[in-house]
Amino acid sequence: MNERRAFWAGKGVVVTGGAGFIGSRVVAGLTKARGVNRSDITVPRSADCDLRDFGNCTRALKGANVVIHLAAVTGGIGFSRSFPASQYRDSSLIDMNVIEAARQGGVSKLVAIGNLFAYAADAPMPLKEETLFDGLPTDAHRGVGWLKRNLALLADLYFRQYRFPMVTVYSANAYGPGDSVDPAHAHVIPATIMKCLEAPAELVVWGDGTPTRDFLYVDDLAEGLIRAAERLEAPSSMNLGSGTEITVRRLVELVARFAGFKGKIVFDVTKSGGDARRCSSVDRARDLLDFKPAVPIEDGLEATVEWYRKALGSGSRG
Repeated sequence: MNERRAFWAGKGVVVTGGAGFIGSRVVAGLTKARGVNRSDITVPRSADCDLRDFGNCTRALKGANVVIHLAAVTGGIGFSRSFPASQYRDSSLIDMNVIEAARQGGVSKLVAIGNLFAYAADAPMPLKEETLFDGLPTDAHRGVGWLKRNLALLADLYFRQYRFPMVTVYSANAYGPGDSVDPAHAHVIPATIMKCLEAPAELVVWGDGTPTRDFLYVDDLAEGLIRAAERLEAPSSMNLGSGTEITVRRLVELVARFAGFKGKIVFDVTKSGGDARRCSSVDRARDLLDFKPAVPIEDGLEATVEWYRKALGSGSRG
């Protein structure tokens, strides 16, 4: 840990999206586990620093040595399907501006976050970094898929021309306390939790429940991002995942149990449940970052349900 603390000593750090779900955990990890002074961390806020404007990016990154770039226009699957063009446009502007401002400002390392939608729907499982550019992202997530795949391309191009040190982390689905309470922007775990806490008579789940997914607790993801800044060589990309898969059926059953849901769970097989399998290889993260998630899915889900119960003011267990 002394070596990790030494990496950050005297460095100015910018965490774009640092007030959000993942970013706030990154900031906490830097201050608590790495001893970075909070005054040395800049968190641009969208209310007064629209990163779609290059001038704002230049000012926000002034004096930065390390940038952990998390800012994007985000939302759940429904949001990405409804607004694919605007999400791609706005997030691409943010990415291009932040990367170019970091290059011009002499930043020594930039870590950007992507997600597994960057991989093709028919890519071999578990997903491995060398297959990132094989095939096309699935139609259902084409906008966000290409958006996140482009990060690895930008890292490569900026390294070729400028030797700029940028790396990209492709994360499994992050979850945990502090995620969105807005159903329009909620991903699958918070959406399911909120539905269960509403205590309906029936919870309808699309598909037969057999597809498997990879979920990573938010604190584990934050630690992986910090380690990527410390150890990953540009212009590499790396997957971060839990190393385990869970079926949608098992996920829903666990959430229902922790939420005290007493209604009926119905799997609607007339609706698509998405890709049959989506998980990432964690070999590279284990070998290069010595990364191993600390929070099992059961513990993480229980903590997340309890946070939502308090956040939503729900004292009922069904």
